Amino acid sequence: MRKFIYILLFLILAAGGSAVLLMYGRIWRNNINLPAGESIVLYIPTGSDFNDVYDRLREQGILQDTASFRWVALKKNYPRNVRPGRYRIRSGMSNDRLAGMLRSGNQEPVRLVFNNIRTPAMLAGVVSEQIEADSLSILSLFSDTKLLEANQLTRETVMGIFIPNTYEIYWNTSARQFFDRMLREYRLFWNEKRLAQARRMGMEPMEVMTLASIVDEETLIPEEEARVAGVYINRLNRRMRLQADPTVKFAAGDMNMTRVLKKHLLIDSPYNTYRHGGLPPGPIVIPSISVIDAVLNYERHNYIYFCAKEDFSGYHNFAATLAQHNKNARSYQNALDRRKIFN
Repeated sequence: MRKFIYILLFLILAAGGSAVLLMYGRIWRNNINLPAGESIVLYIPTGSDFNDVYDRLREQGILQDTASFRWVALKKNYPRNVRPGRYRIRSGMSNDRLAGMLRSGNQEPVRLVFNNIRTPAMLAGVVSEQIEADSLSILSLFSDTKLLEANQLTRETVMGIFIPNTYEIYWNTSARQFFDRMLREYRLFWNEKRLAQARRMGMEPMEVMTLASIVDEETLIPEEEARVAGVYINRLNRRMRLQADPTVKFAAGDMNMTRVLKKHLLIDSPYNTYRHGGLPPGPIVIPSISVIDAVLNYERHNYIYFCAKEDFSGYHNFAATLAQHNKNARSYQNALDRRKIFN
């Protein structure tokens, strides 16, 4: 009887030990089907349930043992706590760690980048490729009258709140959340120093953004940005029309136009600064940070004219008199003719 009891105890302990090892394996051992040191991204769209997540894990072949993950996830009550987002799954992760990360919503943010943006449609397209919100939902914000009015914006000025930069943002950010984040970033960008500089110029931040958008289109040479800005400041101070070719291109709906002709100068649009004095109603593109700061720190000089150099280097010839400007302009026009660039 004593031997029988010992054998029975041994079998019970052995069975218990096997059960413990099995449970340990299910919960804490590596269950990720990746080579050491590698990782994979799992996207969980808004509105997904546990079965959706489970199917994605299976389809991507991430798990070595899908059944054990399902068992652990159920024990941790993950099906009632599915959170959308972008999750980084690394080699060596256990079911417990994976389920815990997904349940807590501990997702990895994306680095949202946008620059060289000319239109709302272009912005919506670029951003929608980096976050969950689709381009149409982002684009609709630009015509949401109530939203714009609530933030003292118009359809003409709304492009000015987007400061091109790199932002850490969650992938499952909605279109409205993206807009709100950009509005906060815009207000942070306009710190006391920049606001003071704008006040000394007699301008509001959005007016600076509008002028910066013109300067941004006028030159590709960073060292010229402050000088070009100075030309436009001089014109504004003398109550001259800006006569900025980029505004004519914007009015014509063709920012890639290589040559502005006399017929384009006749376009009846508030953006045509050949026909209308002062600044246009809003930015014509999203200006870069360097150009915004170049406008705020514009170069003081006597130039009121400038024209692209005839060598097509991207640089400009600047002039303080109309006679000198006309000479520079003829040189550039002749260079265009030689290259047979007529429109």
